[in-house]
Amino acid sequence: MILPQTAIYALRAMASLANLGPGESLRSQELALRAHLPAHYVSKVMRRLVVAKLVSSQKGHGGGFRLSKAPSAITFSQILQAVDVELDQGRCILDSGECAHQEPCVLHDSWSRLHEAIHAWANTSTLSDMRRAPAMVAAAIAPPAESLVDMPPVEPAVPTHPPTELD
Repeated sequence: MILPQTAIYALRAMASLANLGPGESLRSQELALRAHLPAHYVSKVMRRLVVAKLVSSQKGHGGGFRLSKAPSAITFSQILQAVDVELDQGRCILDSGECAHQEPCVLHDSWSRLHEAIHAWANTSTLSDMRRAPAMVAAAIAPPAESLVDMPPVEPAVPTHPPTELD
């Protein structure tokens, strides 16, 4: 896993808020359900996003969480920074301290390319990108596959035509 779980939860929560209509907001419990987040963890993640001024919150009737900026003005990088994910760590993947071009570790070139790709993704992707692809957002915030284990088995489809040589 490249991103810590808190970062993934923050991205899921923000994706859910980005797909709300104008003036709509979500309470913690509803946000937890929509974004498939542990209910006890939502307030921790949302507090960080409020402090970063990416989300506003309102208490009372009609309250909840909503984006404080337009989805196109919020980059993934801003969301990750709000939950203390630093993309510019400069740490060696082999944990040998700072890697440098002068004295690289054996994975330096590969790790550098991956780091650059993640950095570009985080800086150029915005929440409006998620709004344009609702099916992708739904898949991204779907519950993990292991939670599907308890689902009842699907009955096999019964052919509606007589068998042929191709069946």
